[in-house]
Amino acid sequence: MANSEATVPKLFGTDGVRGVAGRYPLDPPTVRRLGAALVRAMTSGRERSDAAKGPRLLVGRDTRESGAWIERELAHGARGEGAAVTSAGVVPTPAVAYLTRAHGYDAGVVISASHNPYEDNGIKVFSGKGEKFTEGVEREVEAIVADSSWHAKGGDAGSVPHVDLVGAYLDHLRAVFPEAPRLAGFALAIDCANGATAAAAPELFRSLGFALTIIGNQPDGRNINLNCGSTHPEALGRTVVEHGCRMGVAFDGDGDRAIFVDDRGRIVDGDAVLLMCARQLQREGRLKGNAIVATVMSNIGLELALKPLGIDLVRCSVGDKYVMEEMLNGGLSLGGEQSGHIIFSDYLFTGDGLCTALNVLRTIALTGRALSDLASDLTTYPQVLLNVRVREKADLKTVPPIASVISRVESRVAGQGRLLVRYSGTEPLLRVMLEGKQQDEIRAWAQEIVDVVKEYLG
Repeated sequence: MANSEATVPKLFGTDGVRGVAGRYPLDPPTVRRLGAALVRAMTSGRERSDAAKGPRLLVGRDTRESGAWIERELAHGARGEGAAVTSAGVVPTPAVAYLTRAHGYDAGVVISASHNPYEDNGIKVFSGKGEKFTEGVEREVEAIVADSSWHAKGGDAGSVPHVDLVGAYLDHLRAVFPEAPRLAGFALAIDCANGATAAAAPELFRSLGFALTIIGNQPDGRNINLNCGSTHPEALGRTVVEHGCRMGVAFDGDGDRAIFVDDRGRIVDGDAVLLMCARQLQREGRLKGNAIVATVMSNIGLELALKPLGIDLVRCSVGDKYVMEEMLNGGLSLGGEQSGHIIFSDYLFTGDGLCTALNVLRTIALTGRALSDLASDLTTYPQVLLNVRVREKADLKTVPPIASVISRVESRVAGQGRLLVRYSGTEPLLRVMLEGKQQDEIRAWAQEIVDVVKEYLG
C-alpha cells in the first residue's frame, strides 16, 4: 500500500528531480527505482492488453560525466517494468521533447541539471505530447517510489540501445526560419556552454549560412557551464566585440534557454526577446489571444511596453513548466522567462534555445533592424530585491502591520511599478521585490516592508 500523501517524500522540484550526482535522490538505487516508478505510473490506467506491450521511452542527456551511468540505471529500472528504452545520446532537452512526440514515444526523459555545475544532475520527464509532466503526475510517481511493497529489478545495469535522431530535430528547426538566406554570411557568435548544444548548434547555424564564431564547444564532462553559457554571457560579449560579430547567443547546459548579446557585447535577456517576438508574431497575425505569458520575475517594463500594442501579459509562478501550463490553458503562442526560457507553441511546448535564437534572427531578417535596436524598445525599470529572515512563514494578511505597509507601497507604485512579496520555497526567508521609476525611492519603500517584517516575524 502506498504511503499517504503527507508522508511521501517530494522528489520533483520546479524542473524535475535535481541533486548532486551519486547522492540521494540521484544515487543509483533511487534512480533505478524512479525509472521503474515512472513506468508503473504510465501503465497504471492501461488495459491489461496495452500494458503487456510496455511503453516506449526515449532518453537524452547533456555532457556531464554522471549522465551515462544515470541513464543506464534509469533504463534498467524502466525495462524491469516492461518498457522499451532507447537513448538519443547527448542532445538538447527540447530535442527529446520534440522527438518523443514526432516519433511516437510514450515519454521522453532528459538527464541534465541545466545551468548547474557538473557535480549536479537531474531527471525531467516529457509526456508523449512533448510537454513536461504535470505536478499531478509527478506526485503520483513520488507516491509509487515511496511505496515499500515493491522492488525495482536487480542485477547490473546494461547499456542502452542508441538511435541517432538529431537530424530530424535539426530539420524541424530549419523549418522555423525559411528566410535564412536573407542573412547569408551574417557574423554570429555562439556559446554552447560545453553542453548539450556543442555539436547540434554549430551544425544548425552553419547549414543556414551563418558565418560562425564558436566558444564553449569542447565538453570534457566537467566544464559544462563553467564560466560560459547563458549564466556567464560575459565571455560571449567579449567574443562578439573582438571578432566584429553582429550579435551572439549563449545557450545553457541542456540547450533549453538562450541569452543574447548585441554587437557591442551588451546582454539582451528574455524580457526583450519576448517583446520583439511578440511584436513580430502580432504583425503576422500569429499571436494567439493577443497575449503572452511571463513569470512574476519579468520586469514591469515588459508589461508597459506591451500595453500600447494591445497585448496582454499573463503572469505565472517562476518555472517554465508553469509558463507552459498557462499557455495551454489560454491557447497562447508565446511565453517565457527573463532567464531565457522562451516557448513558441507553434513549434514546441517547452523552452528551446535554438528555436529562440532562430526566431530572434528571423525577426532581424524581417524587420531589417539590428538586435540592439530591437532591444531598445524595452525600457527596463529599476528593481530592488531584499531578503529578510523569518522565524515562521505566517500568512501576511493575518499580521495587520505587515498587511498595512504592503498596501501602502502597492498604492505608491500602482500603474508605474510592481511589488512582489513572497516566501522562499527552500529557506526561512521573505523576499521583497519592488520595481519603479526611481531606484532610491523603491529601495526606501522596500526597506519599509523589511523593517516591519523584522519587527513582527523576524
